[in-house]
Amino acid sequence: MEWFEAIILGLVQGLTEFLPVSSSGHLAIGKALLGVEPTGDLVFEVTVHAATVLATIVVFRKEIWKLLCGLFKFKYNDETDYIAKLCVSMIPVFVVGMFFKDKVEAAFSSMLVVGVCLLVTALLLTLSDFLAKRVSAAVKESRNGISFWQAFVVGIGQACAVLPGLSRSGTTISSGLLCGVKRENMAQFSFLMVLVPILGETFLDIVGGDMAASAVGALPLLLGFVAAFFSGLFACRVMIALVRKAQLKWFGLYCALVGLLVIFFLA
Repeated sequence: MEWFEAIILGLVQGLTEFLPVSSSGHLAIGKALLGVEPTGDLVFEVTVHAATVLATIVVFRKEIWKLLCGLFKFKYNDETDYIAKLCVSMIPVFVVGMFFKDKVEAAFSSMLVVGVCLLVTALLLTLSDFLAKRVSAAVKESRNGISFWQAFVVGIGQACAVLPGLSRSGTTISSGLLCGVKRENMAQFSFLMVLVPILGETFLDIVGGDMAASAVGALPLLLGFVAAFFSGLFACRVMIALVRKAQLKWFGLYCALVGLLVIFFLA
C-alpha cells in the first residue's frame, strides 16, 4: 500500500464510519478501485477504526467523563446503569470476535458479500424510517432511554455489522429505532458502544505482534490513522445532527445504488 492510498482510504474510513453507509464496505470498494492487493490481515482496517474511535472519544469527552465520574461513586445510578447497558451490548460482538474472526476476515475479500450487505443496510435504514415512530409509541421508555433487552438487540446488530458492507452505525441505529429507542438517545449509545471492542482489538493486534507482522508498512498505517481521525471528527458531529433530524431512507437509497453497482461491476 502506497502512502497516498493510505490517506485516501483513511479519509474514506473517517467520513463513512459514522454515516450509515458502511465504512468497511467503502474501504473494500476503495481498495478495489485503487488496485490495492488484499494483505491477508485486517491491521489497516483495525488501525483506521481505532482512529475513528479516538475521534468518538474527543467528540463525547464530556459524556464519557460524566459516566466515569458516576461509575466511581460506587453506587447504582444513571451512569452505572448506562455503562451496564453498554457492556450488555458488547456481548454479541465479543462472541463473534472470539469464535468467528477467521470467517469474518475471509468475507473482506468478497465484493459480492460487500454488495449484498449494502443492500441489507439499505433495507434496515428504510424500514427504521417507516416503522420507528410506531414502535417507539408502543414501547415504554426505559431508564436512560434504553433498556437492557434493547441494548442486547442493538449489540446483535453490531455483531452482524462486522461483515463488510453492513454499516455498523446504520445497523445499530436502525436496530435501536426498530425496537423502540428514540432517535435522540440512539446516536450517542451507538457511537459509545463501539469504543471497547475496537480498542480491545487494536490492543490485541499490538500485543500479539500482528502490527509488526502486517504487510502494510508503518508509514501507511500512520497516515491512514491521521486521515481517519480528522475526517472522523467532522463526520461524527454531522451524524449526530442527522440522526436527530434527517430521514435515514436517503442513506438507504445511496446504499442500495452502491450495492447494486458493486454486484454488477466489481463482484
